[in-house]
Amino acid sequence: MKIWKQLLYWVTTFDATLRVLLFLGTMCGALLGFLEMAEEVEEGETKAIDEKIFFLLREEDDLSNPIGPLWFEEAARDITALGSYTIVSLTTLFTLGLLLLLKKKIEAMFCFLSVVSGTGLIHFLKIGFDRPRPDAVSHLVNVSTASFPSGHSTMAFVIFLSLTFLATRSLPSKATKIYVVLTSVFIASMIGFSRVYLGVHWPSDVLAGMCLGFFWALLWLGMEIIVFKKYLSRS
Repeated sequence: MKIWKQLLYWVTTFDATLRVLLFLGTMCGALLGFLEMAEEVEEGETKAIDEKIFFLLREEDDLSNPIGPLWFEEAARDITALGSYTIVSLTTLFTLGLLLLLKKKIEAMFCFLSVVSGTGLIHFLKIGFDRPRPDAVSHLVNVSTASFPSGHSTMAFVIFLSLTFLATRSLPSKATKIYVVLTSVFIASMIGFSRVYLGVHWPSDVLAGMCLGFFWALLWLGMEIIVFKKYLSRS
């Protein structure tokens, strides 16, 4: 417990310059992670580890069934729905409405742009890579697009992190802000895991989507902060 307290103290007492460096380092790391994963997928280097992890989550005597009880499978379906385009679209619309009512036009604009541009980027990448979905097992949810990168994983990180960064500005302490950020990352990661568990994505699809979504959310957050500060300096 002492280690966690020291870590929390270290993070919350960061100098502003170090925070900027950490932000940029995290953003670059996420982008490099995606690019590296994309290169390995193109060269087929992830095939062995993808298949090993993928089939570890299936019953040996019946690959159509994932491991675990039926209730866990139902829970995975519920979790994966959180990253669907329907939920993402509704969440974005409701968030935009709230931000506009609060007269936060800059935040609303960047929230909208991050989601719309992220959605377009995903479609472009899926067409470009055109990676087939896993076909060794029956899919437990309907899918109609290519496999790489995972759209659910990418958009889960984009929308959850974007909303989290907006929400943390009104939270009372840095400890609660860190808690909310970690919770959002956990939920988004669970959405990614559910895609592999339900048999519709390879692990590398999900990992690449997580990296891309993390990068995209941080990219738009950084641009929003810059524009917001310029707006405040003029007003």
